[in-house]
Amino acid sequence: MASARRVIRAGDWSGPAADTVLLDYEGRQRRRIALTGIGGTAFLLNLERVMGLRDGDALELDDGRLIAVKAAPEPLHAVHAGDAHDLVRIAWHLGNRHLPTAIEGRRLLIRRDHVIVDMLRKLGARVAEVTEPFRPEGGAYGTGTPLAHDHAPAPGGHPPGHGHGHGHGHGHG
Repeated sequence: MASARRVIRAGDWSGPAADTVLLDYEGRQRRRIALTGIGGTAFLLNLERVMGLRDGDALELDDGRLIAVKAAPEPLHAVHAGDAHDLVRIAWHLGNRHLPTAIEGRRLLIRRDHVIVDMLRKLGARVAEVTEPFRPEGGAYGTGTPLAHDHAPAPGGHPPGHGHGHGHGHGHG
């Protein structure tokens, strides 16, 4: 079976693809899985780490052929607001929860989640069920995937929540 070990980002490759693989959002967050393109090409996705594949990327097979990545339609919620301010406020709440979100002009797209929909409606959003390809924003620090992020160390080089003991002559009661 052919193997794909390299991702070429959308815009960095040209020419015809040997095949196309149709993947939903979860499928584009994989490191290793057997796949079959819509034209029948079977191959093993075998990446060093999760790359967060994007619509338009290409997977280079070990024989040099390219397999185009296409975002598959999947069940989503389309989120609308009364005005731009409300939409930005709603987007802030989604980002605060680290939810993958596609920003498309006057609407946001998120994966279906009834708990989040309840919150959004309390914030005044109008929410509709749709089935479309999901192309959320990538990581702010060049990670390429909304699922992969780190919380930077606090000043002094310690991670958030890191404490230091202290020795002194009184009790904490």
